[in-house]
Amino acid sequence: MGKTWREIKESIETHVKEKYKTPSLYKVILLNDDYTTMDFVVYVLRHIFNKPTDEATRLMLNVHRQGAAVCGIYTKDIAETKIATVHDLAIQHGYPLKCTMELE
Repeated sequence: MGKTWREIKESIETHVKEKYKTPSLYKVILLNDDYTTMDFVVYVLRHIFNKPTDEATRLMLNVHRQGAAVCGIYTKDIAETKIATVHDLAIQHGYPLKCTMELE
């Protein structure tokens, strides 16, 4: 005897859920250092993370006071690209600014 309609439907739903899982998300975290200027950090937050000036300033102050701040939450590829962009821009301007990512 063949499968019932309900069994077929459940099998299809399970297959679709397994095949199309939502991608994992990662927090991109900007780290404080003693050399990068506050203005440069605000610039990075505005131009790489697309933050408005007031939010960029608030995040910069969090980095300064607390040692780190979450700049955004992205899929793995986008998070890695943002981090590489920050590091490249910081090197171009002579700053040691770093960021990292961690699983959300």
